[in-house]
Amino acid sequence: MTNKEKARERREKRLQEISLLRTLPYSDQQRWWSSENIAVVTGANRGIGFEIARQLAGQGLTVVLTARNAETGLEAAKVLQNECLKVEFHQLDVTDSSSIREFGQWIKETFGGLDVLVNNAGVNYNLGSDNSVEFAQTVVATNYYGTKNMTEAMIPLMRLSRQGTRIVNVSSRLGRLNGRRNRIANSALREALANPDTLTEELIDDTVSSFLNQVEDGTWESGGWPQTFTDYSVSKLAVNAYTRVKAKELSERPEGEKVYVSCFCPGWVKTAMTGYEGNMSAEDAADTGVWLALLLSDHAVTGKFFAERREINF
Repeated sequence: MTNKEKARERREKRLQEISLLRTLPYSDQQRWWSSENIAVVTGANRGIGFEIARQLAGQGLTVVLTARNAETGLEAAKVLQNECLKVEFHQLDVTDSSSIREFGQWIKETFGGLDVLVNNAGVNYNLGSDNSVEFAQTVVATNYYGTKNMTEAMIPLMRLSRQGTRIVNVSSRLGRLNGRRNRIANSALREALANPDTLTEELIDDTVSSFLNQVEDGTWESGGWPQTFTDYSVSKLAVNAYTRVKAKELSERPEGEKVYVSCFCPGWVKTAMTGYEGNMSAEDAADTGVWLALLLSDHAVTGKFFAERREINF
């Protein structure tokens, strides 16, 4: 058997394991949630976000499905409502601060708060991209700042409970600091981002600002940035780093006020964003995000990075 055949066999075996994980029921005795608990899923009109919304609602939570486009969002919510799931829709553009504020006010007035936030809204890598200024700015604004600004706006609205509230960020292995094929070449910056004592939001913001400045002046290729899917990789690196910073900050809260923050890589998924060329279904890809959102407090994790329900390195 060739190495390629062995790799394919391992991948197929792992996909079978993931499908099996999805069939494992949550015990009624272990449920900390009910239809009174509110889960917000951004960018949920299709793909992974839609499946996360479907699976959370299928577990009995009330899900607020959001999308930038009201028409497609309403259609997606209707599909789930027709499955007798408790799903509401509200328009939301995570790159628009006024849209986030209006959404937060609506959540407060309608539900009094939320219990789970899944930051899924994002822009994928562009297979034909030459790392244009406009595209790089859009990717960073959506994937990183959209996640960050949405999180900061929702934390004050998260309802405190013994089980803790949950924030799950959809990320990617392409954003790993020490990935074999796509890491930052600048070892000093890589070490600063990896060190919990030196990692701050200011450092993350400065890093993405430096990248965008170099894209704008045309020097990014010599700047030590990832050379494959560069803008997407930098945006997800920032999401991963922000996850660690925010988890550390919120972990210092006393019991009963905990907010657990983690991120996960759904894999290469067959969705519109990948041209349906992935090797995993959206249903399987959503599983880890739902699992992280619903873990009991005794098992809940924070500041970690996951794929297929297993912790992986940042």
